[in-house]
Amino acid sequence: MKIKRFEEIKAWQEARVLTKALYQTVNNNKTFWNDYKFREQITNASVSIMSNIAEDFSRRTKKEFVQFLFIAKGSCAEVQSQLYVALDLAYISDIFISYIISYNFLTRMFNFLSFYRALVLWLVFPPLP
Repeated sequence: MKIKRFEEIKAWQEARVLTKALYQTVNNNKTFWNDYKFREQITNASVSIMSNIAEDFSRRTKKEFVQFLFIAKGSCAEVQSQLYVALDLAYISDIFISYIISYNFLTRMFNFLSFYRALVLWLVFPPLP
């Protein structure tokens, strides 16, 4: 099946669900909401995952596609790390972390982006015969 729109990309769909969950959590926690710099950093990183997947899809060149997948994957790691900071600051509960981990948002996005990056790299630089 050929993907025609970035909205069809599974990693983008999962990034959207994660972003919505983060925004709902931030909006429902006054302490989290009041930590402006941290709130902006974690929500921006989450939105960045979605945005980079959409942007790389629209560019349609393999080199740029790989570059934006690297950026999206980096944003995944950034969100994951920041979730632990939020947990340590008691902005989120163990339940929220368990939800994210049990749903495997970040792991599935990492795996998808790694697979896609490897595939594109193979297409750009095929192995020598």
